[in-house]
Amino acid sequence: MTSSLPKSMISQVRDSQKLPPLSNGDRLTRPEFERRYHAMPEVKKAELIEGVVYMASPLRFRPHAKPHGRLITWLGVYEAATPQVEMGIEPTVRLDIDNEPQPDGVLLISQESGGNSTLSEDGYLEGSPELVIEIAASSAAIDLRDKKRAYRRNGVQEYIVWQVFEQIIDWFSLQDGDYVSLMPNEQGVICSEIFPGLWLDIAAMLQGNMPQVLTVLQGGISSEEHQLFVQQLREKMGEN
Repeated sequence: MTSSLPKSMISQVRDSQKLPPLSNGDRLTRPEFERRYHAMPEVKKAELIEGVVYMASPLRFRPHAKPHGRLITWLGVYEAATPQVEMGIEPTVRLDIDNEPQPDGVLLISQESGGNSTLSEDGYLEGSPELVIEIAASSAAIDLRDKKRAYRRNGVQEYIVWQVFEQIIDWFSLQDGDYVSLMPNEQGVICSEIFPGLWLDIAAMLQGNMPQVLTVLQGGISSEEHQLFVQQLREKMGEN
């Protein structure tokens, strides 16, 4: 009895059968990590951080999915009002030979308008998105140490970490090669330095007061600095 599969597919199946499975703590380079990850389609989220494999546990609703949804809603509204800015949920990001994270969210400037990241031929992000977010329910040590170091070294301009159990939202800005914490203004609002008009009411976000979060964001979107930013993005796109 002969197989009905094309020879190329038979070869791929045989190759995948020879690969060891991904396991937490494996020390791999990015190409080897990708080969093993692609051979395990049942695995939904695995990351390579500073050469070490991390595989996510099942995600609980309140400590992770709910705050994740709030931040993505906030980013999505900004994206809708800002041409040439794109938002993504849990994309694979090829940073360098030792790092291929899958952050909870990214906000980036399109390549046509001068953004730092590009899309590979096989559809993955390569290079550093301008802004990365992580929900740190059980992974705070990783998000605030190894991931933070990898994002900093690769030039991610802004990095937001929501420590859910501690009820803390840290917003870091890359300045002179190091991350500096952005501080809220007198109204308790942090304003992005990379994405003009991206304003976040920290207390409202922590409390789940999304109407207030979106009201403050709308104020940023309506500001002169946001309108100027949109104009600059369109001009850069025209130049390219």
